[in-house]
Amino acid sequence: MKIFRDERGQATTFMALFMGIVMLGFIAFALDVGYLFQKKRMAQAAADAAALAAAEEGATTANGQNAANIAATLNGFSTTLSTNPATVTLSTLSSGNYSSSASAVPTNWVNAVVSQPIHTFFLGAFNKTMSTVTVSASSVAAGGLNVSDCLCMEGTTGTVLNMSNNAKFTGGNCAIRENSTSSNAITVVGSASLCSQAIGTVTSWNDTSGGPNVNNGGSVCSTATLVSGLAACTPAMPNVPVDANCSATSGPSSWTASYTTGPNSAYGTTINGNTVCYNGLTVNGNGEVTTLNPGIYVINGGTLHFNSGGPNLGGNGVVFYLTNGANLLIDNGANVNLVAGGNTQSGGGTAPGTGIYNGILFYQDPGYPAAANDATSDAGDSSAISIQGGSTVFINGEIVAPLVAVTLGNGSSGTVAASMVVKSLTMNGGGTLTSSASTNLGNVSVGGASYLVQ
Repeated sequence: MKIFRDERGQATTFMALFMGIVMLGFIAFALDVGYLFQKKRMAQAAADAAALAAAEEGATTANGQNAANIAATLNGFSTTLSTNPATVTLSTLSSGNYSSSASAVPTNWVNAVVSQPIHTFFLGAFNKTMSTVTVSASSVAAGGLNVSDCLCMEGTTGTVLNMSNNAKFTGGNCAIRENSTSSNAITVVGSASLCSQAIGTVTSWNDTSGGPNVNNGGSVCSTATLVSGLAACTPAMPNVPVDANCSATSGPSSWTASYTTGPNSAYGTTINGNTVCYNGLTVNGNGEVTTLNPGIYVINGGTLHFNSGGPNLGGNGVVFYLTNGANLLIDNGANVNLVAGGNTQSGGGTAPGTGIYNGILFYQDPGYPAAANDATSDAGDSSAISIQGGSTVFINGEIVAPLVAVTLGNGSSGTVAASMVVKSLTMNGGGTLTSSASTNLGNVSVGGASYLVQ
C-alpha cells in the first residue's frame, strides 16, 4: 500500500504525457503544412499550364478558358469536382511596351489564377477554421496575337484616321488596321482617345514615339498592342444587290404626318419582295414620322438624307446600298434608329435578317470587280458619308464603304456601334464610336508559341 501511496515520479509521468501530446501536435502540424506546401507547388504548376494553354488558345475567350480548365485538371486541380472544385480565373494584361517591328511586338499577356479548398488532416482538431484551407497560385503567359479587325482604313496615303476635339473610339476585343504609308496615318489630338486591343499598319510606325501621332491631350490606351509590317487590309466585298430601274420618288408626293417606306410600301420600286430602289431618299422630311420596313434599300444616285425633323420610328433589319454617286447624310439632331439585319435592336431583340448583308447597315459601291456580281465596270461610289450624331441616334451595324471618306461628329450622347471598312475616318466634336470584332474584315495576327512571363 505504501508503494501505491508514493507520489514520487508523477511529474515525470505527466510531463511525458504532455510532451507526447505536444510532439503529436508538432507532427500533425508538420504533416499538414508539408501537405499544403505540396498542394501549393501543384497549384503553381497548374497555374503555369493554365496560363500557357489560355495564351495559346485565345487568352480570355471561351476557347482560352476551356483550355485553361483542361490544363489545370491534368495537373491535379479539377474544375468539375462535385465537392470543392478548383477554379481557374483568367484576366488579360499588357506589357505596355511598343515596337516598330512586327516580330518584336509584345503579344497578349494572360494571367491565370488557380485555387482550390483543401481539407487538412489534423489542423482542424486544433482550429475549426483550419479544417479547410484554400491554396492559390497565379502565372502570366504570353501567346501569339490573333485579333479580328473592327476598323479597316484602305487609304494608302495621308491621314486615314484623324481624331480631335474629344472624339472617342472604343474597340473591345478587336483591331484597327490601316494601309497608309504616311508618317501621320493616325493622328489623335485635342483630348481625343483611341483604344482597341491592337493597332496595325502596313509599314513601320514613322512617328518618333514608335506609334500613332498623339499630341495636345490626345491619348492611346496603354493596353493597345502596336503592330507594323502587316498585309494591306482589303476584305472581300459582298455581292451587290441586283441592278434596278429606280422610280424618281424619294418620299410621298405630298408630305403627311406619318408614313411607311421601303420594300412593299407605296413608295419606291420593290424588287424580289425585299429590295426597293430610290433615286435619293429623305427620311423625316418636314417633321413627318417615318417607319422603315425591313429589307434592302438601293439608293441609285441622290442623297440618303436623315433629316433633323420628326421622330424616326426605326429601321430594324435594313441595309442601304449606295451607288451611282449616292451619298449618306445624317443631320446633327436627327432622330435615327437603324439596326442591321441580325443585330441587336435598341429595345432588345434581334432585327430581321437580310441574307448575305446580315450585319451590314450601309454598303457603298466598291466598284467593279471588287463586288463579285457587279456586271458593269465602274469606278465605284466615293461620295462622302457624314454622320452628325446626337442623343437620339442609335446605329448598330457595319459601314462598308472602301472608297469613302467618313466623318463622324457630335455624338457624345448617342450610340454608334459599327465596324467599318472605309478609305478614311475623321472623328471630331465629341463623336463617339464603339466597335466590336468582325470576322468579315480580316484580322491582325502575329505568330509565336506561348511562353511564361512570370
